Amino acid sequence: MADMADRDVSAGTRTSTTEEEAADAVAETTREGADGDLHTERRAAVVFNPTKVELDVLKAAVASAETAAGWGPTIWLETAEDDPGIAMAKEAVEAGAVVALAAGGDGTVRAVAEGMRGSGVPLALLPAGTGNLLARNLELTLDHLEESVSTAFTGEDRELDLGMIRMRRADGQTEEAAFVVMAGIGLDAQLMSNTDDELKKKVGWLAYAQSMASALKGGRRIHMRTRLDEQKARNRSVHTMLIGNCGSLPGNILLLPDAAVDDGILDVVTLRPEGPLGWIQIFWKVLVENAILRRIESGVGTSLEGARGKVRAMGYQRARKVGVRLDEPEPIELDGDEFGEVVGFDVWVEPGGLLTRVPTGSSV
Repeated sequence: MADMADRDVSAGTRTSTTEEEAADAVAETTREGADGDLHTERRAAVVFNPTKVELDVLKAAVASAETAAGWGPTIWLETAEDDPGIAMAKEAVEAGAVVALAAGGDGTVRAVAEGMRGSGVPLALLPAGTGNLLARNLELTLDHLEESVSTAFTGEDRELDLGMIRMRRADGQTEEAAFVVMAGIGLDAQLMSNTDDELKKKVGWLAYAQSMASALKGGRRIHMRTRLDEQKARNRSVHTMLIGNCGSLPGNILLLPDAAVDDGILDVVTLRPEGPLGWIQIFWKVLVENAILRRIESGVGTSLEGARGKVRAMGYQRARKVGVRLDEPEPIELDGDEFGEVVGFDVWVEPGGLLTRVPTGSSV
């Protein structure tokens, strides 16, 4: 992410950077009406990553929706190199924003969601970056900025689950973070750390093919001890473990077919292929059975569980809490961003922990 740029304050917008300015923003939401009474003016906030958005285009779209809705001037908060949006989201809430728009990649969305955790202020998603994972899983539009902005001002709110993780480093230090889509170790995290950022900007998620080929050659397994909910702890040797709040990845890949963003449950998948045949089984399961057969099932309203057989190289489980201890430090990723190496972690779900703005009448 780019270094923090100079802040600009223009008509109809404000870039708030300090607690004092945030307090001023709260004061500005109150106006004296013709009847002499004080009236609260609704305001939005935009947390944006300057490297992911065309700011002039975004400001024009927000200004139009803001005027149409009769709201006050929007608060503009730019992410920083050392903070992808957590502090900015908290600042938006403190400033009295009634909705916060996240404009950036998946990392920005994750950080803003973490900053707004339990605030009761809805998060609105604007298409940006290459993934847009949460927006894809909510089946929100990815092609029309104006429509997404309009939803932020006119849509309705939906409670989503929020994934939380406490990571333990080799030096004993711990770090807590949120995720909205999934957390992963193994091949998944290796892809994130090995993928060329410039190539990703040019070709999007196709850039992972190069690093995937490199990772598959290694075939290294991760030895761990896991515990799901109150079950007995067990030793595992896997290639990859993913813990998801959502099921779909870019390219319409349905990795976790039973995952739902509001069911209060986390879905866990482990990949443990034995050679090339194991990977073929996994690819068939994910690309064919999970996607095509599930669409047929939902279309005809009948069960195809018999057609979706178990794959030895792949395992599915569900839990509200997941504890993992590793034999050796391993890289971990949250919503596509690498978070360094860990020797263990605990994951849990906070049902309804995130309020999200969706189109009115949305059935998703």
